[in-house]
Amino acid sequence: MHRGGRKMKLFGRKIYKGITEGQALVTKDGISFYGGVDPDTGEVVEVGHELEGQTVSGKILVFPSGKGSTVGSYTMYRMMKNNTAPAAIVNSEIDTIIAVGCIISEIPCVDKININKIKTGQKVIVNGTEGLVEVK
Repeated sequence: MHRGGRKMKLFGRKIYKGITEGQALVTKDGISFYGGVDPDTGEVVEVGHELEGQTVSGKILVFPSGKGSTVGSYTMYRMMKNNTAPAAIVNSEIDTIIAVGCIISEIPCVDKININKIKTGQKVIVNGTEGLVEVK
């Protein structure tokens, strides 16, 4: 992937500003924040989801796109208030629910990223201001 400690830079589309660094949590499954994630714990509770039982809190959450009810945006806001929200979100193709959720919750977000280049556990910097995702 990359050699000599160099970072891989992935350029995408700016959704919400801010720069944050953290550990990637990656899934090929879409995520519904309404009913799929417990806003009090940050745990993925959707039965059969690839991330079921794992927490998204403080992680760089990487997934293709959102799914489900528009209430998901407000669930993300509630998670921000509960300190259980992801540190940042990276999508292949964002949907309006996730976009609004990131904006009202002030979660840095970038889409139009090839998420197959990011693996769970990697250290990632999301620069929503520049539309840049750096994988260490």
